[in-house]
Amino acid sequence: MPGSGRRLKRVKMAEEDILAERRKKLAGLLERGVEAYGRRYDRTNPIAAVTESSERVLICGRLMAWRDHGKAAFADLEDFSGRIQLYFQRDRLGDDFSRVKDLDIGDFVGVAGRPFRTRTGMLTIGVEEFTLLSKSLRPLPEKWHGLKDVEIRYRQRYLDLLANPDTRKVFATRSRIIAGIRRQLDQLGFLEVETPMMHPIPGGAEARPFVTHHNALELELYLRIAPELYLKRLLVGGLERVYEINRSFRNEGISTLHNPEFTMLELYAAYGDYRLMAELAELLILNAIDELFPDSGRRLSYQGREIDFTPPWPRLTLAELLRERLDLPGWDDRSLLLERARAGGLELDGSETVFDLLDLLFKFRIQPGLVRPTFVLDYPAEISPLAKSKPGQPGVVERFELFIGGLEVGNAYSELNDPIDQERRFQAEVRTGRPDRPKVVDEDYIEALSYGMPPAGGLGIGLDRLVMILVDTASIRDVILFPILRPVR
Repeated sequence: MPGSGRRLKRVKMAEEDILAERRKKLAGLLERGVEAYGRRYDRTNPIAAVTESSERVLICGRLMAWRDHGKAAFADLEDFSGRIQLYFQRDRLGDDFSRVKDLDIGDFVGVAGRPFRTRTGMLTIGVEEFTLLSKSLRPLPEKWHGLKDVEIRYRQRYLDLLANPDTRKVFATRSRIIAGIRRQLDQLGFLEVETPMMHPIPGGAEARPFVTHHNALELELYLRIAPELYLKRLLVGGLERVYEINRSFRNEGISTLHNPEFTMLELYAAYGDYRLMAELAELLILNAIDELFPDSGRRLSYQGREIDFTPPWPRLTLAELLRERLDLPGWDDRSLLLERARAGGLELDGSETVFDLLDLLFKFRIQPGLVRPTFVLDYPAEISPLAKSKPGQPGVVERFELFIGGLEVGNAYSELNDPIDQERRFQAEVRTGRPDRPKVVDEDYIEALSYGMPPAGGLGIGLDRLVMILVDTASIRDVILFPILRPVR
């Protein structure tokens, strides 16, 4: 826009003027022996807990607004719990009133005083004492002008949190969701564990790994794609119900749905299967909804579409969806899959395998319609090497993927616990694997299985995507505090 560059330049100059003025003020404070970056302050209340009936309170927070009236001044003080008005009065503060000029919007301040209501009914603290706790040298961003640029919001999340209460609410909600899941699993007898984030071989899921190097051991290591194989080793060792809320890494594209570093819930239950995992996924997500939105009737809006979470959620096989939505009798006929893909206008280069075509057709022709929570069951064995075969259905395994609002949110198996079959499938992966996604037979895992692993169900839920749905945002970057971004050139 013409003129926008000049406006930004004026804003930048204004910020530089403020910075120079505040540095000058800071120097004056230090010359007078004032500690501009203070120490512990024992508050009696968070701001939200202050009421008109409260006795003398000590509160602290950041100054967010200032209104000077000569012999008196009003300010807004904010902490994580809320905001309250402060009233600085010369008659009450005496000689200390002169120190009011030391304060600026953005400063952290501790305040002692008594609450009262103004003539307009606003709850206010009559300031009797105040302490500068931290001097702000830069002006705070304006909510509507300084943080319209989403890149700034993601790169300088602290400014986003400062300017936008809705952002703070999103991350508080995220924390509540994860805490609630953890509580529920603990109550169900699951044991929270930690497994390595650096692996000696790439594995656990299909993806390109990040590679690093341990100098002392002269050892190449891989950031984990998933914790699966380590968690299942624990089943071998007798830990029957385990879970990990883990950070995993995939060295692939960045988009509104993908961040190279992401958070997963992964859990395993001995003597279970994928149907038990579907029941558990329902339970965990519904508990989160009931806790966060008790009056919702289990109906939430996501990106303009209502999602009905009322259980039981539909359970449809992949074969049923292919037949009903694409008129496909199965997934074995590449020429038929290719015909449907071309008819659907999908971009192809001609090298796609049967399973590449199946993935594209599902992703673009079926998945967007899976708005209500839906379990899609029974996948090809070739793309599910860690899942147990389905009795009476050659080439099919007991696996589901969970879709909500058109997004893939979860994945589960009846876990393969046959060491001979597992080794055979690993070897097939090595033969057919892509060069950018190296596959290695995990000999130690095979050895672990050979000691015997109980039949089990395993479940993974993408917590970032689940939070996206529950807080109604279209981008994964809005629910990750510090997402990976392209460097500024």
